[in-house]
Amino acid sequence: MVSRSFLFLHVLIMFCLAVMAFSELSDDFYEDVCPEALPTINRVVKAAIQKERRMGASLLRLHFHDCFVNGCDASILLDQTATIDSEKTARANNNSARGFEVIDKIKSEVDKACGRPVVSCADILAVAARDSVVALHGPTWEVKLGRRDSTTASRTMANNDIPSPFMDLPALINNFKNQGLDEEDLVALSGGHTLGFAQCFTFRDRIYSETNIDSTFASQRQANCPRSGGDSNLASLDPTPALFDSKYFSNLVSKKGILHSDQALFSGGQTDDLVKTYSTNLGTFSKDFTESMIKMGNIKPLTGNQGQIRVNCRKVN
Repeated sequence: MVSRSFLFLHVLIMFCLAVMAFSELSDDFYEDVCPEALPTINRVVKAAIQKERRMGASLLRLHFHDCFVNGCDASILLDQTATIDSEKTARANNNSARGFEVIDKIKSEVDKACGRPVVSCADILAVAARDSVVALHGPTWEVKLGRRDSTTASRTMANNDIPSPFMDLPALINNFKNQGLDEEDLVALSGGHTLGFAQCFTFRDRIYSETNIDSTFASQRQANCPRSGGDSNLASLDPTPALFDSKYFSNLVSKKGILHSDQALFSGGQTDDLVKTYSTNLGTFSKDFTESMIKMGNIKPLTGNQGQIRVNCRKVN
């Protein structure tokens, strides 16, 4: 006869194992509850990028800026309320972060496909970032899923933790280290700047005041970024802003990095060799980029019974 204590211990062990499994991110989290979730996200992302190629970079950036503020928990999507200190108004996001309406569209379509809100906004951000890269001819990777959404946001943390375009290499290394990311992650993830644009105010000082910049390149950028005014005028981060390639790194080697923080990666420091490698080897960059994206996507996720699955990505349930 099995003792009660043995049965209790067995049940306890099985419960703990179930909680552990439920609390970890997995590749097939929605396979049973909503097999249409990922195809639906992919469809909406493709349509958004077909309508505006720039949107791919914007969706990738949303995921990045979300994960760097207390983990990948969709806090960046929350609007300002009496109790929510929205990250949308932080320095790195204000009048800059975009694509929120695409996330809203994805959420609406996914909930419709699933019949109820079972897919978190945080997972939507992670998958949309991957699908954006793929849509712009970049590599793919398995996105770990099962994140839940935060019920709080922090503009202060966003101001402190999202890396600035004005940072030098030691500051960047420290910033990434605080997120559990190393120097290879720093360079690989910075390679996300193979896509998208920067606003004039983020690179004005570089094109007018810095010396480690190609003079012709600086003059070309000055034509669309005057010494005063035109703060929101755009310039591409590399020559092919809607194509995932290695030209971002070739630019750095040629002293044509548009942001101070970009050129800092190739400025006589310990990341120079990696930049050189990526500039001539798209395969190595793509491989390292996918590994670093997976690593970044695993920063402090809310799982299990933590957080919630938001019905509306812009507000707490």
